[in-house]
Amino acid sequence: MKKVSFFLVTLFVFISCNKEDGVYVPVSINLDLPENFPELAYDLDNNPITEAGFELGKALFYEGKLSSNNAIACAFCHEQASAFTHHGHNLSHGVDGAIGLRNTPPIQNLAYQTSFMWDGAATHLDFQPIIPITSELEMNETLSNVILKLEADSDYQEKFDRAFDDGKVNTENMLKALSQFMVMMISSNSKYDKYVRGEEDVILTTIESDGLNNFKNKCSVCHATDLFTDQSFKNNGLPINPTLNDTGRYGVLENPDDMYKFKVPSLRNVEVTGPYMHDGRFYSLEAVLDFYEAGIVDNGNVDELLLKVDGTYGISLTDYEKESIISFLKTLTDNEFLEDERFSEY
Repeated sequence: MKKVSFFLVTLFVFISCNKEDGVYVPVSINLDLPENFPELAYDLDNNPITEAGFELGKALFYEGKLSSNNAIACAFCHEQASAFTHHGHNLSHGVDGAIGLRNTPPIQNLAYQTSFMWDGAATHLDFQPIIPITSELEMNETLSNVILKLEADSDYQEKFDRAFDDGKVNTENMLKALSQFMVMMISSNSKYDKYVRGEEDVILTTIESDGLNNFKNKCSVCHATDLFTDQSFKNNGLPINPTLNDTGRYGVLENPDDMYKFKVPSLRNVEVTGPYMHDGRFYSLEAVLDFYEAGIVDNGNVDELLLKVDGTYGISLTDYEKESIISFLKTLTDNEFLEDERFSEY
């Protein structure tokens, strides 16, 4: 594992420079960068991670005041045990029982990504929280109201003062603190990771190894690199949900070529992030693979990678190939991440 310090300081403990004037020295956090991962996408020079910044971001992530009813925190839809997804819900829930339009994506390895949300509506991690905070179906609040509530809280005044040089309780610092918390959420210690890095003498079982090979042959073009996503947007031939009629990325840029395209999700911790797809229509990995094998429909813009030589769409999969791929996917479960107390509320 490579360790990188993102904020140069001379002290390694958090101390007061001058207890009388309340000036604090920021303390850097070392970010463990997995050797099998690609380069970071997030610019840490613009937002160095410090202990105070991380702790502020964590408090904000679990803070109901970010919503209009002071009850719906980011963590309401992002539960750690399910890789920060909304366990068991096909669509996200929000203020006053409102139902969102899409399935809650996991929060992991976001520092490596260049776009966010199912449709890529956010292109920088610092701006991503604005979407759920201001959505009428999620947190239903305005940024100005959030800041007013945080400014009125003496505890948050102190937290912001420690986390940022200017000490201001404002939108920029709030979003940067949330990013510091999310950037630290690196999931990289699954059985698969230890296997590819040669750690702890980990080996794959026969069916897991077969699944890895089948995955490489059948799935890895889209679910690429050890992030298990190429971060592209694709139409995978889902039958149109008439209730939602979600046009995907087309709704962002209104490019006809983007109709029904959604971001290729990472498969890390996929064992615990169900239900699956942008609308949570599949409740098991078996159902997902059955869909790719025989359920794809021509909705007018299906990705050509799914086109078979006979002119139909799908991925040819035998029953054993499906079983082995699922066995392999379960090696991507990172229990160290799912149980990491750094990211827990208490």
